[in-house]
Amino acid sequence: MPIAKIEVLRKIMASGLVAVIRADNPEQAAHIADACALGGVGALEITFTVPGAAGVIEHLAKKCSHDIWLGAGTVLDPETARIAILAGAQFVVSPALNPETARLCNRYQIPYMPGAATIREVIEAMECGAEIVKVFPGEILGPPFVKAVKGPLPQAHLMPAGGVSLENVGQWINAGCVAIGVGGNLTAGAKTGDYASITKLARQFLEKIKEARA
Repeated sequence: MPIAKIEVLRKIMASGLVAVIRADNPEQAAHIADACALGGVGALEITFTVPGAAGVIEHLAKKCSHDIWLGAGTVLDPETARIAILAGAQFVVSPALNPETARLCNRYQIPYMPGAATIREVIEAMECGAEIVKVFPGEILGPPFVKAVKGPLPQAHLMPAGGVSLENVGQWINAGCVAIGVGGNLTAGAKTGDYASITKLARQFLEKIKEARA
């Protein structure tokens, strides 16, 4: 039986961390996923920049426990979204809003998290049914953008991606983000085969989130 949409959203917001996985090949992506899981990460976003991304999602969907939600990232159109969902993706992330992708995800009750860089884009994403809107690119917008958006839109659930680090994760959470998306600042060790560092960093990110929320 498919996991309920609300369960996926609750887990992502409760954990607060989505690991964004970009890799040179499927094997590297799988190793990163394993390292993240050991570190307690509750949600993995396999980007469609990974060669054979659908296959990676399908492989992980068969081996991952129900404690980890699998998502597809860098989804630009409904065709890719449908491929990802059929492979086992439980949520879909895009760098920008695509209404047709939103419509497809709504049809199959799959959480859709499109990127937004202006308050108008945040509103449009919410109007298309996005329960969590990705603040992207985070390294350019920064935590003050979130704080500004939360003024007129306190109901907006925002998650930054890009530029999130151990040094600023607390600022993002304190600004009002329900979760953070972390890529290179979490998974850089994969380039040298140092997957243990990914596990260690995952634990540190989760601890920083917990501290900021407290």
